[in-house]
Formats: sequence, structure tokens, C-alpha cells
Amino acid sequence: MPSLNFKGKALVQNFHLLVPYHELKLVKSKSLSPKVSLHDNLVVHGDNLKALKSLLPYYHGKVKCIYIDPPYNTGNEKWVYNDNVSSPMIQEWLGKVVDREDLTRHDKWLCMMMPRLKLLREFLTDDGVIFVSIDDNAVNWLRGMLDEVFGEVNFVATVLWQKKYASSSDHGGIAPMHDYILVYRKSDRFKRNLLEPTLVSDEQYKFEDERGIFRVSDYTCNKTAEERPNLYYAITNPNTGKQTWPKKTRVWAYSRTEHERHVEEDLIWWGKDGQGAVPGFKRYRHLLKGDGGLVPSTWWDFEFAGHTDDAKKEFREIFPSSGSDDFVTIKPTSLIERILEIGTDKDSIVLDAFAGTGTTAHSVLALNKQDDGSRRFLMIESEGYTGTLTAERIRRVIKGVPKSKDEAL
Repeated sequence: MPSLNFKGKALVQNFHLLVPYHELKLVKSKSLSPKVSLHDNLVVHGDNLKALKSLLPYYHGKVKCIYIDPPYNTGNEKWVYNDNVSSPMIQEWLGKVVDREDLTRHDKWLCMMMPRLKLLREFLTDDGVIFVSIDDNAVNWLRGMLDEVFGEVNFVATVLWQKKYASSSDHGGIAPMHDYILVYRKSDRFKRNLLEPTLVSDEQYKFEDERGIFRVSDYTCNKTAEERPNLYYAITNPNTGKQTWPKKTRVWAYSRTEHERHVEEDLIWWGKDGQGAVPGFKRYRHLLKGDGGLVPSTWWDFEFAGHTDDAKKEFREIFPSSGSDDFVTIKPTSLIERILEIGTDKDSIVLDAFAGTGTTAHSVLALNKQDDGSRRFLMIESEGYTGTLTAERIRRVIKGVPKSKDEAL
């Protein structure tokens, strides 16, 4: 069977076995429970390889779902290779920033990822699953490595997440609109869940035509004509011949090309009599089947799983004085909640070894609140903001910051 080869592979293939166990020091939080144990929700500050090795005796084979959002290896993240492998070549890599000019950056990234993925696999239950976010810079390398670590037979899907709702008008090439989420199971015992139909209320499916029952969603987005001039254009109602423009403060959610496709596929709604002045978008319910649930697909648009602007807005609501732009790969809770809905039970343990701003933990808490679940999370983050941001976000969410819309009324 073909295998992935890279510089340093022979040196790191078994490095996860050589990493020593480190003592985990429990830090009590005055703002939460006065008693802390390894059986609680945990936020671990430290190198994720060392932390994983230290947590493994407690959680081996117990984690139902893993989500990680590792460095995308674009050359702009300024991540540093820190694995102290006993090799002159890798010793020279230690402590050095991996940038775009580094001719071995893909080798270093793969050397960093392999021992972590091998340890992560050991955490999963036999029916467990791992979701890994990535973009075009490393998706091919990651797919090959996941095939090797988890087995090609355990590949589940490549999800395309529409991380933006509009392309950048000033992009010099072809503007990227999506990220990938690679999904692998531990074994064939994994069974995906159907998504709850309450994601979209049944009552919203009010209309029906020869193609089926559908609901109508807004055809605009919360951007101005100045911000997205390519989304400010006239649309003609084919039944009346009248043109309609969006507001300059809220332009169309789709480009001209996408709109033309919607017209060809008869996805535009002009009201019951066809005389409406403003278009809507038809969303058919024919994907709903089985026990009243939604069968997950590999296409997650921004209405289904949120987008990067949602993520930044959530972050600013919790940390009004912090700059969300400092975290360019921050994810929305709606994205992680979809992952958890597909890959967890109500009492599952969820692990994120690249915890960042704490979105995964936030999503676990939010989903527990929605379905009265008792999921627990294990978060690992190496950066210095682990206590002041990652853990603090969790504290604020537990305390009700930000307030829900109902509470704010």
C-alpha cells in the first residue's frame, strides 16, 4: 500500500512512545468548583504532546469525539517546532519559527503532527471519531498521514465548510471560501448521529411545490455595499419584469454567478403569487429522513455551520476589549456543535488538543444546555493565554456571558 514519506519520518514514528509522563498539577479555580479532579472538565496548559501522554492513563479508550484545529502550515502562523527528538537534524529544528521560506516546513509540520495523531488515536473509544480542520496548504499531507495512522479503511468523509459568506472583492486570485474537515473513525463500530430536526423548526417548512416542501430564507447578508460591492447589484423578478436592489447596508448574500445558478435551478422565491418585490431562497426539506433527523452531508454552508465573522462576533461578545482579529483561524461554536451532534452522545468525553480560544469547550457547554447533556471536555493549549483567555472564556460562558437573547430582553 502506498505510504506518505517525509524528512524525519523514521525519527518520529515512535516518538510518542518515548515521551515521558509528566505530573499534572491541578489548579483550583475560585470562580468555579472549589474541588478539582481529573474527572472534571479540564483545561491543561502545556505542550500538547506532553499533556496527551500524561492524560492517556486516565482517558485511554474513553474519548468519543476529538476535534483539533492545528496550525494550517501556511507559513504565516509563526509556529515553532518543539519536539526534543534525539537526532542531530531535528535538534537543529528546535525552537525555530517555521515560516514560508523554510524549505522543510512541510516535513516539520508532518513530524509535529504524527506523534500527536498517534496519541490521539489511543484516546478514542472503539466507536469514536476524530475531526480535523485544515485548508488547502496541507490537506493532501494530512489526508495521507491520517490514512497511515487511522487506516484508509477508517476514512469517513471530507467535509467542506463554507467559512465565508462572500468572496473578497480585492483578492488577487481565486478567493478561498472554504476549509476542510477530515473525519476518521477509530473502527467500523462508529455510527454517525442524525442531526436534530430542531436545527430548523418544522413550522418553518410552510411551502410546497412539485419538488417538495421547503422554507424560505433571507437572500441578503449583514454586509454593506461599500464592504462587498460585488454583492450589490439588481435582481429582476421574471414574473413582473421589475428590478430590485438590496439595501446599501445589507447586500445580497450571493454573487451574481451564484444567483444565476439559483435562477436556473428554480431556487428563488417571489412570494405565493410570484409578484414579490424581494427574492427569497428556497430550502427544501427532502434531506430530512430516517427518525425525523437530518442526514449529515459533506457540504456545510455558513447558514448550517456558521462562518468566521460569527466566530469573531462571539469572541467580542465574551471579550469586548480583546481583538478577535488576533486569532485568524477562530471557529464559530455553531461549527463545533454540528461536529458534536454528529459524533457524540449526551454523556461523551470530548478532546481538543489545540484548544486555542476555547471554542470547543464553549460548544460542549452550549450543546449540553440545549439537550440537557452531560458531555465533558478535555482542552489542551500551550500558549500563554491559556488561563486568561481559554479558561476565562469557559468561566464566562458558565456564568452566562454573553447573555442569551431571551435573557437580554
